[in-house]
Amino acid sequence: MKIPQHVAIILDGNGRWAAARNKPRAYGHKAGAENVEVICRAADALGIKYLTMYAFSTENWTRPEHEVKILMRLITEYMKYCEKNAVKDHMRIRVIGDRSILPKELLAAITSAEETTKEFTGLQLTIAVNYGGRAELIRAVKKFGEAGRLEELTEDSLQPYLDTADLPDPDLCIRTSGEMRLSNFMMWQLAYAELYFTDVHWPDFSPEELKKAVEEYDRRDRRYGGV
Repeated sequence: MKIPQHVAIILDGNGRWAAARNKPRAYGHKAGAENVEVICRAADALGIKYLTMYAFSTENWTRPEHEVKILMRLITEYMKYCEKNAVKDHMRIRVIGDRSILPKELLAAITSAEETTKEFTGLQLTIAVNYGGRAELIRAVKKFGEAGRLEELTEDSLQPYLDTADLPDPDLCIRTSGEMRLSNFMMWQLAYAELYFTDVHWPDFSPEELKKAVEEYDRRDRRYGGV
């Protein structure tokens, strides 16, 4: 079976999953955070090298304040937990997105996890926090302009200024919970990715569901605009 080198996942449906169980949205977010480790292990077992997860978008700040606080706390707790487990699994952790307005405790957890795992060569996990594809492109162009190289701007020359500069573009993008849009996620990097949408809410997205997505990827004929 053809295995994608890099899989990106839009983690959607935590709130709906909780509502279906007459639980608060926070219950769903906690279950969703716990499922990240399950899918990381499943991806590694399948031979996927890079896994990128959309945890918190630039648009998510418009959610109720108490929900945003819960999400920030859960991401912080997960980063700390993930760092401990990454040492055992030799997994590298990266975070992409605008860090300028993130809580100090979360920033400290991100810095620690990235520093501790920077030399690890196992599964390469990237977590998108306060991330938006359009905002990323604006940041990249600004940095490119500050370098005084605007007359040299090409697709290849802009690449090193993206948040994902040291990552290959995703081969497969999965979105859970039935929505069929990218929601401003990796707009540049997903230009030629295969898209896979499932009605399964993220907390219920199991290793078997990941394998289904990879099997569907295996059936696709990737021509990159050719014939």
